[in-house]
Amino acid sequence: MTNRRKLTLAVAASALLIGGATACGTERTTPVGAGAQAPAKAAGAAGGYGDGGYGDGGYGSAGGGDGAGAGTASGPLAVRQDAKLGTLVADSAGFTLYRFDKDTASPSRSNCAGACATAWPPVPAGTTLPGAVPKGSVGSVDRADGTKQLTIGGWPVYRYAKDTAPGQTNGQGVGGTWFAVTPEGKKAGQGGAGEGGTAGQGGAEGGGAAALPALSTVEDQNLGAVLRDGKGRTLYRFTKDTAWPMKSNCQGACLEKWKPAKPVDVNDVKGVDPKLLSVYTRSDGGKQLAIDCWPLYWFTGDTAPGQVNGQGVGGTWFAVTPQGKLAK
Repeated sequence: MTNRRKLTLAVAASALLIGGATACGTERTTPVGAGAQAPAKAAGAAGGYGDGGYGDGGYGSAGGGDGAGAGTASGPLAVRQDAKLGTLVADSAGFTLYRFDKDTASPSRSNCAGACATAWPPVPAGTTLPGAVPKGSVGSVDRADGTKQLTIGGWPVYRYAKDTAPGQTNGQGVGGTWFAVTPEGKKAGQGGAGEGGTAGQGGAEGGGAAALPALSTVEDQNLGAVLRDGKGRTLYRFTKDTAWPMKSNCQGACLEKWKPAKPVDVNDVKGVDPKLLSVYTRSDGGKQLAIDCWPLYWFTGDTAPGQVNGQGVGGTWFAVTPQGKLAK
């Protein structure tokens, strides 16, 4: 980092987040963190907004390319207790099973086909046995391609291609429409959210710990130290944004899932160098927190503090280190 840039960032930090002026100007031509720092874009990212190329359909394929085509193990279903989500259903190999808000349970109907079904493989009926799930909860539905899909509580159920090991729940809250399923067919971890609702959409808004600083770090078991806001929500960067000049390219439908992080008081920051912080004025006049000249966001698919469901979505969204870099 040049002395000039250090100086301008320091000026922004001292004004912080009060006047809203940013030091991330127009003279630098190479965005901070561009190039080798950014992980490769996932296959099928389709626009990078985290909708997997389905426009505003909410399918939440998260790029779909990683592990696409993952099948569901035949045999008896299992019921397990997840530390965050409580009781949920897994296949015989231990992989979490999910339901989709855009499906229906009465009558049972799947609205996930084509590329959606690649990212979310339907659980086949017939070779999958009730196991630990009450027999009365288990049924089947005819899919458009003529195959039969397992249902639990009337809801068609799926695996998630990005769950690459038993016990993972990477699909929870994706797109605000995908949730692990309970033995009764309800949404796991939703605390009684009504059927057919979208409790995951922005569900973390009222959550978090009141005692947290406005901006701090938390240690994620896979990603290391990442940024979180005062409500415990993980903060993310969008690789389609630019740092110099600082610009957000998350607009319109993108903002339905990715909410701009609010500016903070530097006196209420822990574990982050205030000199890295600045404020970005969005095109609509709103103020957004930035680190190292990168605008920050939280993800509506994170329905509880500490979740990182936005990591890698669309191959363009990543949690952020205390230095402002992409968490890997």
